[in-house]
Amino acid sequence: MYDLIGDIHGYATPLKHLLTRLGYTERDGVWQHPERQVIFLGDFVDRGPEQVETVRIARAMVEAGQALAVMGNHEFNAVAWATPDPRNSREFLRSHSPKNRRQHEAYLDQVEEGSTLHHEHIAWFKTLPLSLDLDGLRVIHACWHPPSLQVLSDYTDAQQRIVETAWPELCRKGTAAYDALETAIKGLEVPLPAGAEFFDKDGNPRHHIRTRWWELERLTYRDLAMVPADQIEAIPHDPVPEDILPGYAGDKPLFVGHYWLTGEPAPLNRYIACLDYSIAAGHTQRAGEGKLCAYSWDGERELTKDRFMWVAD
Repeated sequence: MYDLIGDIHGYATPLKHLLTRLGYTERDGVWQHPERQVIFLGDFVDRGPEQVETVRIARAMVEAGQALAVMGNHEFNAVAWATPDPRNSREFLRSHSPKNRRQHEAYLDQVEEGSTLHHEHIAWFKTLPLSLDLDGLRVIHACWHPPSLQVLSDYTDAQQRIVETAWPELCRKGTAAYDALETAIKGLEVPLPAGAEFFDKDGNPRHHIRTRWWELERLTYRDLAMVPADQIEAIPHDPVPEDILPGYAGDKPLFVGHYWLTGEPAPLNRYIACLDYSIAAGHTQRAGEGKLCAYSWDGERELTKDRFMWVAD
């Protein structure tokens, strides 16, 4: 059986506390359990104060067979940041713009950009699969979207790991590969009806919304939109087209991270749970609100609130 753990973002001390609560003990540098295995949902780095230690813990557990893990958007970005663009030797697959550097700077400082350890991290991040489809459950960082997963199958190996030659195409905006990757590790975006727009936190007009794609009943643009609270009134209450959301059959429980939720952890619906409850909230102005969250799965088909466990930031 599995203990699934959400986005850690460099908060190694809460991770150790959570593993202890789950019954794991550290022996010879590896956290382990006599009967259970962890599944990490990605986003080990960026934001927090203990990013190197976080990667060390997760990597040691995976390599010792005590854990599985999927790639988060922050690991993908870390690889792209460190990988030269084969079409332009002076550029990288992720632009070294001031904005991107600010987002990644805490990790680069802690790992010492260009160090041997940095290169080891990047090599390990590349081994992480984009998804897991196991007996009884599925795992992906942001969105289980079958059309996108089908596209990505041309760029991944049998273990759902990105093949080396695929990185440039997956980083190239405007391609089907880029859009599919964005959906899988950042979430499903849909276009607003003609004439509708909202403004993001930086004041930029936006015509697409990130969606609560897991909703089964409330299916208007406003109900599905994940936008700043002061912009929700700009989103129309028009029903979305019937074929715009992926749906989920519920044949297996699905676990995701990524969405920076708050409040008391609970399933998103009977079959889907998000385990990102903003442990890095203290990195912003919301100190004290974050939780590092886990779900202890014992084979159940429908997910229940009592299986969640968490520690505070």
